[in-house]
Amino acid sequence: MEMERVIEFPHNHMDRRPRKRPRLGWDVGPQAAKAQLGIFCGQEVVNVPSLAPPSTPSEHTSISLFVKGMARNGSPPWREDDKDGHYMFELGENLTSRYKIQSKMGEGTFGQVLECWDQERKEMVAIKIVRGIKKYREAAMIEIEMLQQLGKHDNGGNRCVQIRNWFDYRNHICIVFEKLGPSLYDFLRKNNYRSFPIDLVREIGRQLLDCVAFMHDMRLIHTDLKPENVLLVSPEYVKVPDYKGSARSPKDSSYFKRVPKSSAVKVIDFGSTTYERPDHTYIVSTRHYRAPEVILGLGWSYPCDIWSVGCILVELCSGEALFQTHENLEHLAMMERALGPLPLQMLKRADRHADKYVRRGRLDWPEGAASRESIRAVSKLPRLQNLVMQHVDHSAGEFIHLLQGLLRYVPSQRLTAREALMHPFFQHDSLRRS
Repeated sequence: MEMERVIEFPHNHMDRRPRKRPRLGWDVGPQAAKAQLGIFCGQEVVNVPSLAPPSTPSEHTSISLFVKGMARNGSPPWREDDKDGHYMFELGENLTSRYKIQSKMGEGTFGQVLECWDQERKEMVAIKIVRGIKKYREAAMIEIEMLQQLGKHDNGGNRCVQIRNWFDYRNHICIVFEKLGPSLYDFLRKNNYRSFPIDLVREIGRQLLDCVAFMHDMRLIHTDLKPENVLLVSPEYVKVPDYKGSARSPKDSSYFKRVPKSSAVKVIDFGSTTYERPDHTYIVSTRHYRAPEVILGLGWSYPCDIWSVGCILVELCSGEALFQTHENLEHLAMMERALGPLPLQMLKRADRHADKYVRRGRLDWPEGAASRESIRAVSKLPRLQNLVMQHVDHSAGEFIHLLQGLLRYVPSQRLTAREALMHPFFQHDSLRRS
């Protein structure tokens, strides 16, 4: 009897960006939710309350849409999840009778994203299949609730990715999205981490800040803005000469770099999104895009999203993350190297977990450095102004001024998203929105 072939995918995502740290999708577990989970297969989107895990493990694992060993509605045979709780599949199989799996688009800590053909609507969609583990299922239900709230108010659907549908399949929450292009991170990676033209950075920054302003108006904080969570709407691109790529020949493929044909982007991944409250102190944001108040344990609110936007814009204009680090003291030292000394009042207020980074009223650097390599990594980092000037030919002064407003240490002094949109940097019309 012929053995059934199962395609297995590696589950340790490798970041090929030239940096030291791993890409961490979750720094903390999501908040507990509030009601009972049921079976929702192929149902159109309706209002969803915050949902809680079942009260017992047997309840949690008994939810399924078929009898074990028997396929229904063209569903594939039962397979155990892998050791990390990822759904195992083969290309060409169905997810319910409605969706046919075409390809694997990506994978993260949360689970996998598959490109599927929607046989009912006759269109390609992206389906996020969440790991069959309690905390990820809970976060998925929070994300569904947030997507629905945002979708009600996002006129035209131009800011946030649109949810089409969702269902619970074999203990995996599956969220169906419109199919978009690559993330800004994936585009940079495939482009050998070469910078975007400043006019394109301007248009992407304008849209990103518009989305953040929209969310903040609704009292929502994304908390995990990064290039991986900003998707180009279209995958199309053009190749243009890379004049800064030294004296390469036009016959050399590396002489050219890719530039997106359209500047339109949408924000994704609302599993960590939360309503604004005065008592937020837990750790949020992926390392490179984490604000100083989060590291120092001072509490955080809307301004943590603004800091992340500033870091993203620097990365788009330079091709590399601004703070390429993997631990807190080095991260804070890099901030001081690029942006100047941290304010004394912030260092004095550091919580008990972060006060070890402070000595005699200043950052304990380089004395507290973990290694000589760490000291060298910090010393190599240029000032923000110099870094931008290396990559930006025109509008550099306005761009630097904008970044300085987005990356102010004191959260209350940081620009709001609405204020940033009024900055002179965004008053240019040199690139029409596609």
